[in-house]
Amino acid sequence: MRNKLIVANWKMNFTVSEALKFIAGLPREAKMELEDAEVVICPPFTALYALDEAIEGIPFQLGAQNMHWEESGPFTGEISPLFLKEMNIKYVILGHSERRQHFQETDSTINKKLALALQQKLIPIVCIGETVSDHKEGQTFEVLEGQIKKILDGQLKADLGSLVWAYEPIWAIGTGKNASPEQSQEVAQWMRKLIAKILDAPTAESMRILYGGSVSEEKARGFLKQPDIDGLLVGGASLDPKKFADIIMSAAPAQ
Repeated sequence: MRNKLIVANWKMNFTVSEALKFIAGLPREAKMELEDAEVVICPPFTALYALDEAIEGIPFQLGAQNMHWEESGPFTGEISPLFLKEMNIKYVILGHSERRQHFQETDSTINKKLALALQQKLIPIVCIGETVSDHKEGQTFEVLEGQIKKILDGQLKADLGSLVWAYEPIWAIGTGKNASPEQSQEVAQWMRKLIAKILDAPTAESMRILYGGSVSEEKARGFLKQPDIDGLLVGGASLDPKKFADIIMSAAPAQ
């Protein structure tokens, strides 16, 4: 059984003091341990250390929004996975659509980052998805297949069981539009079958697949009910304590 995973991607939002205020402002029930579910907060790098202390006693994990594919070197402004491990970071987002769009990240660079993340025992959350034009032209599966194959190329199969995929329909990010739960389930099921062909069925079954489009608290439970969707990568709604608490609670077993 795959545990549910709720990931808050704060992007370039919240100073350290604002991040601490957010944690303090979360309703008590959202800070309780959930059965078969995990919550990850991915703040800006500057807030990671303070949040590591702030979430002590709260069953949250911390994640980073990015990392470099080298452990050290002349890469001004970049973050090594060694830095993340020393700060008690468990998860790292790789290949978010905004990194691809604004910083020219490619499947090849994501492939290198994935290899090092796995080597360093970080849990990678690898983002893939189709653009507006891809979606309009009916190229969703073709685009995703190319991304998945390039990202997995040369990876050690034995290391890949912990890998988390985040399906980002780029046409839905920041637009308030959603791929429907049923559409997302179709994509997630197809992804799992493709990965089983590339690797094997047990590895594909162990991988968690998140929906990472525009996620609202009202629609979260509908996505989480789908058999191949194992969680959510939440952007804007994760910046509001009440909305994010509602999303967290949507992962709780139905009463």
